[in-house]
Amino acid sequence: MPEVEITVGGRVFPVSCQPGEETFLISAARMLDGEAAALTGQIGRMPESRMLLMAGLMLADKTAGLEDRLREAEAALAQMPAAPRVITERIEIPVEVPVAVVPEDLAIHLAELAAEAEALAEEIEARRAGVA
Repeated sequence: MPEVEITVGGRVFPVSCQPGEETFLISAARMLDGEAAALTGQIGRMPESRMLLMAGLMLADKTAGLEDRLREAEAALAQMPAAPRVITERIEIPVEVPVAVVPEDLAIHLAELAAEAEALAEEIEARRAGVA
């Protein structure tokens, strides 16, 4: 089990943790140290156990406030799902596929061109046959 040395209130504590949790432990210790520093700045030196208790209570108070705000946000969010659904149901997204306008007499013109091409091909073949 890894052991990490953390500093809280200017005091060093060896603490064991699960493998891979070292970063989280160090982060939590920094938060606790921040609260302990605020306490010692206001009150001055105090017994280690009292400093840790007070710093822990200050963090618990902040956590409780954040949990209250989270519950309020979740309650407000629970009221919102109907609004986006109603809005998206009212939006009609047209599906359009652009198609070029084909003149009605195009087939006739293409048939005439094909006939002319065939006539030219026959004429060329006839000339070749006559030359050979």
